[in-house]
Amino acid sequence: MKLEGKVAIVTGAASGLGFASACGLAAAGASIVALDLDEARMARLREQIEPSRLLLCAGSVAEEAHVAAAVDAAVARFGALHIAVNCAGVADAAKTVSKGEPFPLATWNKVIAINLTGTFNVIRLAAAKMLGNDPGDDGERGVIVNTASGAAWQGQVGQAAYSASKAGVIGLTLPVARDLAPHGVRVVSIAPGLFDTAMVAGMPEQVSKSIIERMVLFPARMGRAEEFAALVRTIVENAYFNATTISLDAGARMSAR
Repeated sequence: MKLEGKVAIVTGAASGLGFASACGLAAAGASIVALDLDEARMARLREQIEPSRLLLCAGSVAEEAHVAAAVDAAVARFGALHIAVNCAGVADAAKTVSKGEPFPLATWNKVIAINLTGTFNVIRLAAAKMLGNDPGDDGERGVIVNTASGAAWQGQVGQAAYSASKAGVIGLTLPVARDLAPHGVRVVSIAPGLFDTAMVAGMPEQVSKSIIERMVLFPARMGRAEEFAALVRTIVENAYFNATTISLDAGARMSAR
């Protein structure tokens, strides 16, 4: 799909992978509908994207009404919706049992609601809009890109909820791609490894250095959000990517801790 003139909704757009993806798609000519709960940080997109091609929507991916309003606003403002990039996520951690106390169910429900249910909420509502698009090359009407994680396969201590949510994203990729293939909509997930985002921003330098030395193959550093955004653009532009999960992790293998 050629990005010039297309419309993309990007969740988690206030920071990290979502912010970089929104900026990258906009630089290639797309109009952006940004969805995030953090309105103040999301406003930084106005410094990177032409105002006429940017719409900011405050809301949670876990709330049906919030996502429905954003996809409706996309079509009302820009006339269509062609791309959805799911980057919203949380990484709240807890051990299954810690000091005799079981994993807080509220924490589990929060992580699953945002990372898994929220991803599917965006998928289903965005796809419904994409089906109304005129078909392009190969009959293509839309592209959906989800964010999984290397933790789906190599979850660390305390990551039961996070790993389960990201494994769920991988698990839904193929059946949703099969559901949407007759309508010309592709579905691809990215499983990033260790990336330099807000989730690790508070980590002491010696800790991050130790993690890199022990877990990352090459190059020996954390990933950059712009590298994730570049893969998002490649997926959108290369029509032969479909129904798969791509690891973007420099060959990293996670240890238990």
